[in-house]
Amino acid sequence: MGLRWLWRHRVSALLAVLVIFLLLTLLATRSLQNNRTHGLRPTADRRNQRKAAEKHTPIPHQPAKHTPTARAERQRAHPPVVFLKTHRTGGSTVQNILFRLGERESSTFAFPYRTYQFNYPDRFRVAFVDELPEGSSQFDLLCSHMRLDLTQVRKVMPQNAVFITLLRDPIKTFESVFRYHTSTVPAFFSAHRAAASEGKPALKVFLDSPETYWDPKEPGNGLAKNPMSFDMGLNNQKWNGSWPEDLAQLEEAFHLVMIAEHFDESLVLLGALLGLEYEDLAYLRLNARAGNSVTELDENIRAKVRTWNVLDTLLYDFFVQVFWEKAAQYGLERLKAEAAQLRDSTENIRRKCVSRAAVPPAELEDLLRPRQTESVTIVGYEVRGNLSLQDQGFCIRMMLPELQYHSHLYFKQYGRDMRAAPAD
Repeated sequence: MGLRWLWRHRVSALLAVLVIFLLLTLLATRSLQNNRTHGLRPTADRRNQRKAAEKHTPIPHQPAKHTPTARAERQRAHPPVVFLKTHRTGGSTVQNILFRLGERESSTFAFPYRTYQFNYPDRFRVAFVDELPEGSSQFDLLCSHMRLDLTQVRKVMPQNAVFITLLRDPIKTFESVFRYHTSTVPAFFSAHRAAASEGKPALKVFLDSPETYWDPKEPGNGLAKNPMSFDMGLNNQKWNGSWPEDLAQLEEAFHLVMIAEHFDESLVLLGALLGLEYEDLAYLRLNARAGNSVTELDENIRAKVRTWNVLDTLLYDFFVQVFWEKAAQYGLERLKAEAAQLRDSTENIRRKCVSRAAVPPAELEDLLRPRQTESVTIVGYEVRGNLSLQDQGFCIRMMLPELQYHSHLYFKQYGRDMRAAPAD
């Protein structure tokens, strides 16, 4: 009864804030109106080069592959985990931590049946998951891109699975989503073409009149408005009466919603949840853009981004409040101290592992080169030389881009390459 009352009180307060926010943004939009990049998919040659590199470039110090008997009999050190990897929030960094954890413990991954994503942007379905490997009794980790459907995910993962995700400031998220997915989201690509003919920045052209370019019936436009809400399986097009109940279900389902602006504190809480040490939580920021691929936003553009993504603002603000409630339960001073310790430990590991950061893709070997788009440049890391074989294996895994690590783990689990996406 007390929890239900707390829910109603919290959602009612958020609704009141939303109404005020909508009125203010409407006034701001009217006032602002008075002041009045291609291809995510690599070419066939590059795709073939990457496949060849993945197949023939070994990752140093690979742990011995477990036999089916050993896989079935091993004792798991952590509970099963579902990580909802949201777009352009820092999810690749968290996924890398889970990939390393799963590989070390020979966990069974719930991988997509094809490629690296669960048939995105469709809602997740059981049919999108590859088969359970021989000798495994359950899936232990699910952390590939999907659009959430809680009911379907629960049919795949054990009942005791821990659900986690990551949210980021909606303005920063949308700017990054727009730049990274310019050619794969139809609304963004239309604005990009219009901007090219007008000689204006594409993001400004889109936000000046988003409804001109955004068709809500187009399946590929899911990320074009409230992208985090879309990934979380919510109605991202407009507020409706189910939102309070949907938020309640998400809070109940997710054991931890990490906040990108408090990343180290989030990792401390994740470590406590999964029983991880600081070395397990060490990280490098992966899938990051070069500085010249980030758009600086003035207050005019920021206001328009906020208006267009008002539901993401509501979602983010709600879970920031939930995050600090969990932090208070953990102990704020304890959290602050342990986050500082994690930063120190991670920095020591970075100094040991990284010879150069923010390395342009042309200067990286195939194994460590992140996937590129024609609209942004994704930078990577160069590993130090003269490391022991064990340290080299650890360091390379920490900086390994998502697609290469995904391919490595899939082959290790199934003994075959991933299936390609069906031809268009």
